[in-house]
Amino acid sequence: MLISSQSFTSTLPTMVPSSSVTVDRYDEKVCREIFANQNQPNHLVLVLAGQSSDEKRQIKELYRAIHGEELVELLLRIKEANPESEPVYFGLWLWMMEQPERDAVVAKDAVERGSADDYKAIVEIYVRRKSSHLFASKQAYFAKCRSHMDKDILSVEPEHPGPKILAALATSHRSHHDEVISQHIANCDAKRLNEALKKSDGGMDESSIIEIFSKRSLPQLRLAFSCYRHIYGNDYIEALEDRSGNFEDSLRVVIQCMCTPYEYYSEMIYMSLVAEVDKKVVLTRVMIGSVEVGMNKVKEAFQMRYKVKLEEAIVERVLDDDNYRDFLVALSNASG
Repeated sequence: MLISSQSFTSTLPTMVPSSSVTVDRYDEKVCREIFANQNQPNHLVLVLAGQSSDEKRQIKELYRAIHGEELVELLLRIKEANPESEPVYFGLWLWMMEQPERDAVVAKDAVERGSADDYKAIVEIYVRRKSSHLFASKQAYFAKCRSHMDKDILSVEPEHPGPKILAALATSHRSHHDEVISQHIANCDAKRLNEALKKSDGGMDESSIIEIFSKRSLPQLRLAFSCYRHIYGNDYIEALEDRSGNFEDSLRVVIQCMCTPYEYYSEMIYMSLVAEVDKKVVLTRVMIGSVEVGMNKVKEAFQMRYKVKLEEAIVERVLDDDNYRDFLVALSNASG
C-alpha cells in the first residue's frame, strides 16, 4: 500500500545511515520527500527528474541507508500499483536506474516485442556504449534474463537483416577495446564502403559491410565514415538515400546513431511526439538517451530541424498526461 504524506511522520523508519554514506542535508531532505510523497507523481518529478547521474547515485545510496530499500524497487512497485499513472512512473523508474540495468530492461523489452522501434533500441545500446560499458550491460542482462544479449538480439525481427549488423557490432565489441585508430585503415574502409554500393544488380554488397563492422572498433568505424565524406564529398547516409531495402534501412539507422547522435535523437523524439499511436515508451527511452549523449546538443539539433524548441514541442504535443509532460520537460533540462 502506498503511504500518504499525512502518515509520513508516524511511519517514517528510524534507520540511521551507515558511516559509509556521507549525509548531505539536501539529499536527506530529498529522500524524505520521496518517502512522504510516493503517491504524488508530480512531486517525484520535481525532486528526481532534474538530478545528474552523480546526484541520482547519492540519493539512491542515502535512500537505501535511511529507508532500508532500493529506490528503484520502490518506483517499480509504485508503477505496478498505479497503472493510470504508468508512463510517468515508468519514466522515473527507468531514469533512476544505473546505465547497465537500464540497458538490460530496454534490451529485454526490445527482444520480447521484436518491432522496428525495438531494433533501434538495441542499436542505441550497441553503438553508444564503450566496450567496457556494454560488457556491464550484458552482465546485467544475463542477471535479469539468464540468457545472453548477443544471442537474443538475433531473435529481434529474425527475417530482417538488422540483427546481422548488430551481431557484427557485438563481434567488434568483443575484439576491440582501447585499440588505436588508423587513418590508413579508415581510408581503405571508406573506399570499400563506396565499392559496396556498386554491385552490378544495383544492390549492396552486404557481406563487405558486415565484415567491416565486425572487424573495426566503433571509433575506427566513425573515422571511416568521416573519411568517406572527405573523399567523396557527401555522407554515406546520403549515398543510401536513393536505395530502398531492409538492409539499407537498418544500416542507415546504425550509421546515424553512431555518427550523428544529436540528429538521430532529435528525429526519434520528434517522430515519437507526432506519432498517431502512443509512443510513450519510445519517447521515454530516447529522452533519457538524449540526456546521456548531451541534451543541449540534441535540443539544438531539434530546433534547427523542426523550427521549434523541444520544451515547446513537448508542451504542445503531450496533452493527455500532465505529470508525464512535466517529466519530459524536466528531462529536457537535465544533465547526464
